[in-house]
Amino acid sequence: MKINFTNAALPKSGVLVVLAGEGGKLFPLGAAADTHCSGQLTKAMKAAKFEGKRDSVLDCLAPGGGFDRILIVGAGAGDSLGEKETELLGGVIAGALQGAKAKMASIAAELPTKAKVRLEDAAALIASGASLRVYSFDSYKTKKPEKNGAIDSLTVLSAAAEKARKAFAPLSAVREGVHLARDLVNEPANILFPIEFAARARALSKSGVQVEILNAAQMKKLGMAALLGVAQGSPHEARLVVMKWNGGKKGDKPVAFIGKGVTFDTGGVSIKPAAGMEDMKGDMGGAACVTGLMLALVRRKAKVNAIGAIGIVENAIDGKAQRPGDVVKSMSGQTIAVLNTDAEGRLVLADVLWYIQDRFKPKFMVNLATLTGAILVALGKEHAGLFSNNDELSTRLSEAGNATGEKVWRMPLTAEYDKLIDHDVADMKNTSGRNAGSITAAQFLQRFVNKVPWAHLDVAGTAMDSIKSPINQSWASGWGVRLLNRLVAEHYEK
Repeated sequence: MKINFTNAALPKSGVLVVLAGEGGKLFPLGAAADTHCSGQLTKAMKAAKFEGKRDSVLDCLAPGGGFDRILIVGAGAGDSLGEKETELLGGVIAGALQGAKAKMASIAAELPTKAKVRLEDAAALIASGASLRVYSFDSYKTKKPEKNGAIDSLTVLSAAAEKARKAFAPLSAVREGVHLARDLVNEPANILFPIEFAARARALSKSGVQVEILNAAQMKKLGMAALLGVAQGSPHEARLVVMKWNGGKKGDKPVAFIGKGVTFDTGGVSIKPAAGMEDMKGDMGGAACVTGLMLALVRRKAKVNAIGAIGIVENAIDGKAQRPGDVVKSMSGQTIAVLNTDAEGRLVLADVLWYIQDRFKPKFMVNLATLTGAILVALGKEHAGLFSNNDELSTRLSEAGNATGEKVWRMPLTAEYDKLIDHDVADMKNTSGRNAGSITAAQFLQRFVNKVPWAHLDVAGTAMDSIKSPINQSWASGWGVRLLNRLVAEHYEK
């Protein structure tokens, strides 16, 4: 979809979107359109009892004045419109246009005077929300569905058009990252196996990301038996991808993001139930987010040194597969008793976390993983679980989550829970059973961060099959790209 920004002038024809505040009050361009159409908009609002409540939509067909239709979208009270709400409003607008089968449209980006965003930011955020909403994934349709809901171009009308265009540029970069993350999660596992995932990450080198890929032999030499143990039952060899963006000052410590990349998870010998197993193609949602984030950072030329690392494996079953009761030695030297082969993601992350902290000495590490079903029991799909050894990092993540709508909820990490993963044969076990399952998984990961400021985001409820929203209608949400980009932009760029 092409997006243009132009000065606030009433178009002469086509499809127009105008906004209305509380009580159905039209803003200047909307009022001008109403006058141009001989008061048809006012009449339609009165007849429909349209009060301008936020996200409400009134479709006025053939209102006159040369317009095919005018959509009136409620903006609600101005003091309720911040950045997040304005971006969501853009998604509502795009959804209404898709429903109207409009290929092209103009949007009058006007908000109530009490809105908490600047004029240029309002236009940029509306455009961003619309561009996030129109994402679709139909790569494997042999007969492409009729693009009745496709929007070819949007023209955003703003009194600050040039400033809006500049404000949209970084948002567009983030949009690219979100869409890449969605694409990766939506791909079937027979297509996106570990080597293919690594190849797609390598493609980011064309955009300026430095990409390094470690194969199984290299990881074996480094002592990554925890990660490799997960992959040993699969015909697809494991990969570790390290992506680097050097946008900050030379010598500055990088910020680091680590993603779980299990391209398909059968559960291994501790096999999952058949019902719903097809969703396990999304068990690499953490790795997808990290890959999308790195694209977003390089696209907007973020002034930060950043590392993105993804451990990519397939957890499959054959005669070589890891068994319950096996003991493996991690890269850290710590030994792990594998009591449940379906608790595999933490084994992958254990080696990647240790590798990144040891090699790069980052300011902090944030890992993302579709790690536990227990987090769905605790938080549903509204929040990702946040676990952290650092209060400052935790607070910043929470604030970024509230600002973007990708919300997190901090969960406990204490010595009492840590004792639950001690083992009589090995240094630790990879599961302590049903109780506090998300917490003990986080306690396990914490043993491999070596006191580096760290946060673990359990995104099992948010990265795939997530709740639909005005800016996402896909099975894969791309969750986390906007959150982490916000974290970096707010606190770690100079």
